[in-house]
Amino acid sequence: MIFLASSPKPIDDNLKNLVDEIEAHSHSLSVLAAREFRYSLRQTPIEVSIKEPRQFNVLEEFIIRAAIEFQPPPTEDELASVLGLDSVFIKTTTTTLRSLQTLSATSPLTVTPEGRSFYEKGSVPQPPYPIQIHAITDPLSDKIIFQSESLNETVIKLPDLADFLTIDQTIADIASLSLEEIQKSIQASGLALHVPEEGKIVTSYKVLASTQKLWRKISLFVIFDALEDKLTIQIRNGKQIIESTSNWLEVLHAEGKISLQALCKLSTETINFEREAILNHQNTEIEARLENIRQKALEAATANSVKIDSSTLLGGAIQLRDGQISQAFIEVLNSAKSQVLIYSPWVNQAVVNEKFLTLLQKLANRGVWILIGHGIARQLEDEDKLIPPEVEKKLRAIKTPDGLPCVQVFWLGDSHVKEVIVDREIHLCGSHNWLSYRGDYLPRGESVYKVTIPLQVQEAYEFLANRFQNHAQILWQNSLENRDSQLAVEALCVWGALGMEDIALKEIQKNNWFELLSIWLNVVLQGLRSKNIQADSESFKTALSLLNEVSSEEIFIESLQQGWRKVIGAIATHNPQTALNLLSDEVWAQFLRLNIVQETDSPNDFILYRA
Repeated sequence: MIFLASSPKPIDDNLKNLVDEIEAHSHSLSVLAAREFRYSLRQTPIEVSIKEPRQFNVLEEFIIRAAIEFQPPPTEDELASVLGLDSVFIKTTTTTLRSLQTLSATSPLTVTPEGRSFYEKGSVPQPPYPIQIHAITDPLSDKIIFQSESLNETVIKLPDLADFLTIDQTIADIASLSLEEIQKSIQASGLALHVPEEGKIVTSYKVLASTQKLWRKISLFVIFDALEDKLTIQIRNGKQIIESTSNWLEVLHAEGKISLQALCKLSTETINFEREAILNHQNTEIEARLENIRQKALEAATANSVKIDSSTLLGGAIQLRDGQISQAFIEVLNSAKSQVLIYSPWVNQAVVNEKFLTLLQKLANRGVWILIGHGIARQLEDEDKLIPPEVEKKLRAIKTPDGLPCVQVFWLGDSHVKEVIVDREIHLCGSHNWLSYRGDYLPRGESVYKVTIPLQVQEAYEFLANRFQNHAQILWQNSLENRDSQLAVEALCVWGALGMEDIALKEIQKNNWFELLSIWLNVVLQGLRSKNIQADSESFKTALSLLNEVSSEEIFIESLQQGWRKVIGAIATHNPQTALNLLSDEVWAQFLRLNIVQETDSPNDFILYRA
C-alpha cells in the first residue's frame, strides 16, 4: 500500500527494500516504522564424542546372541567350551565388546541396553571420536543452538535493543546441561551428529573454552493491516520473522510496558493518524478501481454504439441496469466451473430462497466452491443487519459430493463493496446488493458492471481473496488453540476454494494433525472434480509421503482409506499413467500396511479397477 506523502515513516535506509516487499505482498499491509538494532549472543566452543555403528562379525554376533538368549547367561569359558574354541579367542572379543559398552563389565556375559539396541540393527558401536562444535545462546529466542562453524566477531554500530526493553540476559551454563539436553539441542539445530535411529550417538561432551560475547543485527517492524484494522510488531532476522519474540513484544506493548515512541519514534497520535489515513486511502483505491471499470464500460458502449445487454464482452466491461442485473447474476453463477466469490453487505431469505439454494447445490455437485462474505460495520457488535441464522444454516447445509460444506459464509465486515467474481474470469460490481435485495425485480435505478478485462478482474480477485484467506488463517489458529476440528474443516475448505490446498497440507503436516488428512483428500477431490487441481500436483506426492506417520490403528483410518481410494480413482479416470506413477514401491507398501489396498491387488489392477 502506498503511504500518503504527508505521513513521515521512520524507516532505516537498509530496510527500505524489505519494506517494499512486505507492502507489495499484500495491499492491506502498511509498514509504519522499521528500525535496525543490535543485541548480544553468547558463543561457547564444546567438544562432543560420537559413537557410530559398524556391522558385527560372526563371532561377535554369536557372543551377543548367546548373552541374550542363554539362561542362565554363560561365562567366556562356558561359551568357549560350547563352540570348541580356545577361550583366548572368546575373551579377546568380549574385551572389545566391553570396551564398546556392548557387554557389561563383569561375568557372566550380559548385554547392555545400548548393546541390545545396536544388536537389533545388526551392528556394534565403533570407538567414539571427537568433534568440535559451537553452542550459541540466543536470549531473544530463548534457545541454545549448535553449529559447526563459529560466529565471527564483528563490530555493529547500531542501538542496543537492551537499552529500550528488558531482555533476560541469563545465560545457561553449558557445562551444567545434561547429556540428554545437549543431544536434543544438537538434533533441533539440524546437525547430523546425534541420529539414534541410525545408531549415531553423542555419548559425552565437554566445554573447551570460556564463553564469548558477540553481536547480531536485528530488525523491528511496526505493521498496520487495514483489513484486520490491527497493529502488529515484528522482530526479524533478515527476512525471517522471530515469532516468539514478536509475540512477546506485542504483549509488552498491549500492557504498556514498552514505548514505540522510544523504540522507533512512533507516537500513539501518529499511529492513529496513519490508521485513519490508510483506511481512507484503501476506500479511495476501491473507488478508483470501480471508476476505472466505469470508464472501460463507457468506452465499450461508445465504440459499439449499440444497446448494451448482458452478453459477454470478452476482455471488456459492460454496464447492466435494473432487470438485466438479476438475470446476469444467475447466468454468471451457472457458468462457474470451479469458484464463486461473493461479497454482499447483507444477506436475506428473499434472495437465498429454495431456487437459489438449488442452484448452489448444483454448482457444488460439479466441483464449484462458493465463498460468501458479508457485513458493513467495522465491528461485529455494531452490525445492525446480521445474516438470519436460518439462512446461514441453509447455506452451510450445501455439501460437496464427499460431504464437506461447499458454501462458506462468514462476517468480514468493514466493506460496502458489492462484488461477485467467478473463476477469476468474470467480475460483477456495482450498487446491487447481490444477496439482500427485496426480490421485486422492479426498476430501482441500480447499475452493475460486468467485467472480463483480465487485469481488472485479477485486481478485484486479489483484494477479495486476500480477505477470505486472512479469515481462513484466523479460523485455523483458533482451531489449533482449541483443537476444534470443525473450525479446522472450515479453514481447509476456504483454502481449498482459493486453490491453496498446498498451504492446507503444510499446516496439517506442521502441526501433526493427521486426523485431517482425510478431510484434505475430500477437499482436493472437489478440485479434481472441477479440474482446478492438476493430477500431477506435487501436493499428492507430499500427502503420500505422510502415510508413514499414520498408524493402522488410528480411529480415522477408515475415512483415510476411502479418501485415498477416491483420490487415486479420480486421477486414474482421466490420467491412468499419472495415477500409476504416484504408486511407487514405497507408497504401495504404505497402502498395503494401512489396508488401503489388499495383498492380492497390484498397482496396475488397482488403477484399472478405479479408472
